[in-house]
Amino acid sequence: MTTIAANNVANKPMRVPSFIGGGKIGWAEKPIPEPGPGQLLIQVKANALCGSERGQFFGGSEATPGHEAAGIVVKAGPGTKTTVGSRGVIFLMDFCGECRSCKLGLTNQCLQKRADMGFNRDGGYGPYELINENIFFEVGDDLSFAEMTMLLDVMGTSSHAIRRAKMLHPDIQSILVTGAGPVGLGALVMCKLRFGKDMPVFVTDISTWRLGLVERLGGSPINVAQGDLEQGLKGFGHSKIDLAIDGSGKSTARQSAVQVLNQRGILVCVGHGEEVRLDVSRDLIATERAVMGSEYFAYEEFAGNLELLRANRDYVGQIITHRFGVDEIQGAFETFYKGETGKVVIEQ
Repeated sequence: MTTIAANNVANKPMRVPSFIGGGKIGWAEKPIPEPGPGQLLIQVKANALCGSERGQFFGGSEATPGHEAAGIVVKAGPGTKTTVGSRGVIFLMDFCGECRSCKLGLTNQCLQKRADMGFNRDGGYGPYELINENIFFEVGDDLSFAEMTMLLDVMGTSSHAIRRAKMLHPDIQSILVTGAGPVGLGALVMCKLRFGKDMPVFVTDISTWRLGLVERLGGSPINVAQGDLEQGLKGFGHSKIDLAIDGSGKSTARQSAVQVLNQRGILVCVGHGEEVRLDVSRDLIATERAVMGSEYFAYEEFAGNLELLRANRDYVGQIITHRFGVDEIQGAFETFYKGETGKVVIEQ
């Protein structure tokens, strides 16, 4: 086993946030884990908050949450190849690497997934995180740890949704993003990077603060608290769109998106949550529209997104609007759920 002498942390306790439930975060002690064969111990330096942690914040969690983590390898177990001191990010899904999905590179659809980090295995709000080596992606030392977290839900999840849409629609000319939370902002940024800055990207929300950020990022904001989606699109000279990406998880947003899809238009559902109802003949068959899901992203997509991040770090970095120390995690979550932030990052 290889170690960094200055980080010889075996058998020591670590102080971790404890998600008690009811919107309260306390503190507890857990032993710092020791990496076994094929495992790495990561000293976490940054972890971004996510809307999917709402259930843990309000309902409690036995595992330490945090699934958008970046850090440093401080210990490497037997049989690993990663160099101690390597800097990088942690993929959410502990994929097996052997099933038919994994062999096709579809690691986000692993048929024998071992864990979801931060949900059923301790994640990145603690100071150390134990992982299997296969889910570590090395980044290097040219980006800050906070910037590295953009490779996860912001860029990875959004880019995967775009990739899926392009499988069915090769000539997308207009895009709608429903919900201007971090996923929606990520979708806006990735659409601009993938399709070009002149691609019209309309983004809906009810938060004037977030819609202001949309405008600064080059999107066309539509406040659906002040009028319906169709009226908002007409205000920009559009009536139909080719691609809708739903990051809200809300039925009303999805239903509205379906109604403004062009022929061959696609709705990609990214945000988990509520239902969408379809008249199959009218909404799908006659117009050859499609409704599809998009879950996280495949590990192999990291490399391309890293190139994009390095080339556009100032633009992408605008999505990070708030930073907190780990001792301020209670306030970080309270601030995030008020709906007037972009991405919120906990730094250690």
